[in-house]
Amino acid sequence: MAEQAVERMVVAASPERCFETVADLDRYPEWAADIKSVKVNTRDREGRPGEVEFRAAAFGRSTTYTLAYDFSEAPTAISWKLVSGDLTSKLDGSYRFMPSGESSTEVTYSLEVELRVPLPSFIKRRAQGRIMHTALVELKARVESGG
Repeated sequence: MAEQAVERMVVAASPERCFETVADLDRYPEWAADIKSVKVNTRDREGRPGEVEFRAAAFGRSTTYTLAYDFSEAPTAISWKLVSGDLTSKLDGSYRFMPSGESSTEVTYSLEVELRVPLPSFIKRRAQGRIMHTALVELKARVESGG
């Protein structure tokens, strides 16, 4: 059964700046601690990532997965679906960027994960917390630092 999580955070930057940072997948290893490498396999007509292969730290080991990105709601949202993964059978999610006051953005991160192997609940919760931390806290730090 898939685990679902949704979290929000306000970032002191414009929605456009947040979108640009999230859409720049090639640079994720610079700010997303668990992402070890990114390989963009395809791009759309506008040069945005289409199918992207990641290598990341997970559960004390390395995992590889490929995501297909959807920019149809750009620049207010980016979403993705799992194409293939060695540990996951589902890894679908999205970022949404909504203006929040003057020069701030409420970033909403949604993720639905299903693992190929069963794990105890406490390990799943710890992994989920780490993913959410990277997705929001490290994104906030990257955007607000101007990186």
